[in-house]
Amino acid sequence: MGGVSPLVNTDLLDRVRDRLAQAAGDPTPATVAEAIRSESGGVLGDADLLAVLRELQTELTGAGPLEAILAEPGVSDVLVTGPDQVWVDRGRGLERAAVRFADEAAVRRLGQRLALAAGRRLDDAQPWVDGRLGALGNGMGVGNGTFGVRLHAVLAPVAQGGTCLSLRVLRPATQGLEALRARGTLEPAAYELLVRIVRARLAFLVVGGTGAGKTTLLAALLGEVDPVERIVCVEDAAELAPAHPHVVRLVARAANVEGVGEVTIRDLVRQSLRMRPDRLVVGEVRGPEVVDLLTALNTGHDGGAGTVHANSPDEVPARLEALAALGGLDRAALHSQLAAALQVVLHVHRGADGRRRLVQVGVVSPDAHTGRVTIVPAWTVGSDRAPGAELLRALLERRGSG
Repeated sequence: MGGVSPLVNTDLLDRVRDRLAQAAGDPTPATVAEAIRSESGGVLGDADLLAVLRELQTELTGAGPLEAILAEPGVSDVLVTGPDQVWVDRGRGLERAAVRFADEAAVRRLGQRLALAAGRRLDDAQPWVDGRLGALGNGMGVGNGTFGVRLHAVLAPVAQGGTCLSLRVLRPATQGLEALRARGTLEPAAYELLVRIVRARLAFLVVGGTGAGKTTLLAALLGEVDPVERIVCVEDAAELAPAHPHVVRLVARAANVEGVGEVTIRDLVRQSLRMRPDRLVVGEVRGPEVVDLLTALNTGHDGGAGTVHANSPDEVPARLEALAALGGLDRAALHSQLAAALQVVLHVHRGADGRRRLVQVGVVSPDAHTGRVTIVPAWTVGSDRAPGAELLRALLERRGSG
């Protein structure tokens, strides 16, 4: 608090917080000032009153001390693992931020307030939360050009080191393939190949690790879809915003504090089939919805797409096996569906320098004897030859995009 009066102390701040917590409605500058005067017995001078008011307003509005970081262009994640451990990802990996919280209680209070803003509960009986916060303009610390912030929080003692906050800025993925080529994300040969894949209506998955640029590439590819086609996107958190004139976006919803109102990705995939989609897209496949997606792609919905968290194309079949098991589909059935529904896997990777690149295009290849699917490289960055190149070329020719 710098050189303000010793009358301004942690005890006073705690009493003011408790008073505001008991009041109805959201605190305003006037109600905060009145609470400060009442709890201080009216003995604070104007300078002290303003100092307390500034500190409490920072804590009680938006994302508190994290507000300024979240508003920075290029910030994708802000992570808090302790009062003096705030980390930020600006596209170059995690780095320590200068922001500090007063104590563990301050981190906990912020987590609880953000959870409440997301319509969720966070307390000792429910020590973790996953929710979504709105974009700035409605008080959430990030620019209007975003889709808001995804919140995850875990309270101590479940989080052994203290309350952990994970905030991801949901920036709309709007860049086209041309922009990605200009940035070096796509090599010229890969760019031409991707255009042909979209025009041939091949079904594809974009795979990669966290922050590799899966959603960005998916949105760019959807921007290449013929304008006369209708795209229906199903997402857990709205991020896809392809440059296309006919996109319908469906976003899942968690249960409210009463435990009702949940809308799952699987629910939305099923509903989307009744919405006359030309292209069915699942923003991220990470649950039993993979069964419904593959079923849809096997019943006339060509050109579907999605993303899957996997560190390499080789891992994709095993990853989908695990997800399909959640939906009651065994290994043999999954591989049978996969072989008929999916044609291409695109692998994006973020290097140590933060650069995101398409590093491989793989083609789905079922074994004639076992029926098991493998992903065969058809194009690899830095290589002129790939074993699946001829297989993909033949597939494109059959689809009229040779």
